[in-house]
Amino acid sequence: MTLQFNAVGKTYEFDAGHLDLAPHDRVLVETERGVELASVVHAPTERSEEDTLPALTQVMRAATEDDFETLKRNAAKEKQAFDFCNKRIVERSMQMKLIRVEYLFDSSKAVFYFTADGRVDFRILVKDLAHMFHTRIEMRQIGVRDESKMIGGIGICGRELCCCSWLRDFQPVSVKMAKEQNLALNPGKISGQCGRLLCCLDYEYKTYCGLRKNFPKCGKHITTRSCSGLVEKLNLLTGAITLKLDDGKLITITLEQLTGETAAPIKNPNEIPNAAKPETDSDAGTCRNNEKLRSRDEVQASPRKKHRSRNSGHGKTANAISPGENQDITK
Repeated sequence: MTLQFNAVGKTYEFDAGHLDLAPHDRVLVETERGVELASVVHAPTERSEEDTLPALTQVMRAATEDDFETLKRNAAKEKQAFDFCNKRIVERSMQMKLIRVEYLFDSSKAVFYFTADGRVDFRILVKDLAHMFHTRIEMRQIGVRDESKMIGGIGICGRELCCCSWLRDFQPVSVKMAKEQNLALNPGKISGQCGRLLCCLDYEYKTYCGLRKNFPKCGKHITTRSCSGLVEKLNLLTGAITLKLDDGKLITITLEQLTGETAAPIKNPNEIPNAAKPETDSDAGTCRNNEKLRSRDEVQASPRKKHRSRNSGHGKTANAISPGENQDITK
């Protein structure tokens, strides 16, 4: 049987024993911290001895009406402890922010969750709390992501934060995920309520990595049957590829057109094979311009032929001498 102690918290396996329980039922269990009230996530199922986890703690009993009344009394104590502790923090000018106070079910311990930029000496504060509430006090420092999970809120997408609605564990998120999805690297747009990178950047990261394998890289020179140019921009979702032609014009082709024409990258833009006759007028004009550029480049790149003077005896005239050669000819 799977249980959780907080909403959208971590889940733990327990032995249901002979209890007939259903999801959302409340039960009492013994933990390392003491007796606690938990909610059933998955109903008990029969397992073989091989699949059964060793040394599972057995559930004590199902929760009763008296147990729910105890929860209400603990909630009132938590509010009182929160106000008192927050007041002491302000009076002592302590560099910490109180987030939440949690009483164990049997009121044997009160846990105070707080955030701080560094280490905080709260020994005097603990003495004040223990003297006021006559119970064990535990001060637990948490991170900003855990703070958002406890407080909750609405994200930039307009929905409830993932961490407090369904996300049980935090996954590592990096700027590389935002770059891979062509997102603007603006901290205000890719950061969540906690000030860290959005957890949702990890949801589609693998999908974008898989799609990018079928596309050419930006800045790569490719050629097709109708045109050639540098890859200026990619749209992985629509399959659109923006090419910058040799004359500076931008055109958009689809991935299907590129793969259907069996495009191959070339190292030298001047080494473009003869293009086939285009199907449209716009493509024809573009390709004619490219052919003119190629013919001009071929003339400039072709090696100059050596001409002999009239003195060599081969009947060459002076007009056949290239301008770069010596024109001092004896008549």
